[in-house]
Amino acid sequence: MARSNGGKTDQPVLEPSAIAELESAEVSVDLAEPIAEIQVADVQTIDDCLNALKVLLSTVEKLQKVRLEIGDVKPSLMRMLDGEVMSGDELEQLKTGVGGLSRLIRAYSDHQTALTKAQPARDLLDQVLNYSAPPRSPQN
Repeated sequence: MARSNGGKTDQPVLEPSAIAELESAEVSVDLAEPIAEIQVADVQTIDDCLNALKVLLSTVEKLQKVRLEIGDVKPSLMRMLDGEVMSGDELEQLKTGVGGLSRLIRAYSDHQTALTKAQPARDLLDQVLNYSAPPRSPQN
């Protein structure tokens, strides 16, 4: 098929029939598929990060709500553990506080889990929000 070009160059010369074969050959390269997969993966990652942030926000709200509901129960708990006598109102407040401790622990645990799951969002936000902005000119 290939022959020398009469000594002028060392590169092979293709016969016309070989050129016709190459021209008629069907080459199928689908570049859209990998690009689409990357874009879908990126969109899914962004959605996952945003959902993780929403869950984190919800757990922060719940944690703060429970903290407010039970109030500062620690001093009363310490007094109770030290064996101090408490008034009726203090005991009622302590009952409410102790009852809320399980909710506080659950809310704290949920918050820690959500915080861990939201960490990839921090990287994404760093990329999006810390773009290199043009330097500000000094204002006089």
